[in-house]
Amino acid sequence: MCLFCPAPSVAPSSPWSARRAFLLAAGASAAAPVLAQVDVGSSSSLRKLVPAETLEQSAAQQYRQMLEQARAKRALAPDNHPQLQRLHAIAKRLIPYATPWNDRARQWRWEVNLIGSSQINAFCMPGGKIAFYTGILDQLKLTDDETAMVMGHEMAHALREHARERIAKTQGTNLALRLGSQLLGLGDLGQAAAGLGGQLLTLQFSRSDESEADLVGLELAARAGFQPSAAVSLWQKMGNASGSKQGGLAFLSTHPSGPARIRELELNVPKVQGLYEAARRNG
Repeated sequence: MCLFCPAPSVAPSSPWSARRAFLLAAGASAAAPVLAQVDVGSSSSLRKLVPAETLEQSAAQQYRQMLEQARAKRALAPDNHPQLQRLHAIAKRLIPYATPWNDRARQWRWEVNLIGSSQINAFCMPGGKIAFYTGILDQLKLTDDETAMVMGHEMAHALREHARERIAKTQGTNLALRLGSQLLGLGDLGQAAAGLGGQLLTLQFSRSDESEADLVGLELAARAGFQPSAAVSLWQKMGNASGSKQGGLAFLSTHPSGPARIRELELNVPKVQGLYEAARRNG
């Protein structure tokens, strides 16, 4: 089924532009480091077992493959698609506040794409590769503020390097031994993590990872001028969706909603309310 067929007025020779990706150098307008208003502690040192550059390269390759598959099915939104333009506008407001959470983000080439699918899903891979499915926007009828909370949450997973940490933990002793061999001159450090990128779309984050992403995403969105209370209404919608008969709840299978999650967000909304109000005053 053609989910993003060109309108009749579009010439058949130009339904797709040569480049789908929305690219933005993270350091172009990076915000100055400021004191975080939410408390998520320091990142796990275990992530250092997996080379960040290698994982980001693997993520970029897997992301490109995913886009090519979507393009082949005519399910990749064209640049002029209203929902994709909306996502780009939200991303442009969020990305400048990413660098204080991870200095590597200065080097990332951020991309935001929209895929036509009934799945309620969205993600951000290492290196800033973001994708939304139309199902999460359409079925949940997300406002811009709620969409920003989803995007901020997914960006936070990448900024806090949860995938890098999770892969290090799942690889365990085997990965440590391979990296140890490299330090002794017995192997290639790049090869130790080169095959890990294929796991990125199937990783299950821990409850603490999800909590961190909720709070960091909340602060990112508040600094960008999005209403903090939208984090609560978002997860209320998620909870209602999980209790309904809607299909394709891929996002909720890895991001379960519940009273505890909503309570934690409610407790943290006041902490970032001043950031939101300052952002609105400053335009």
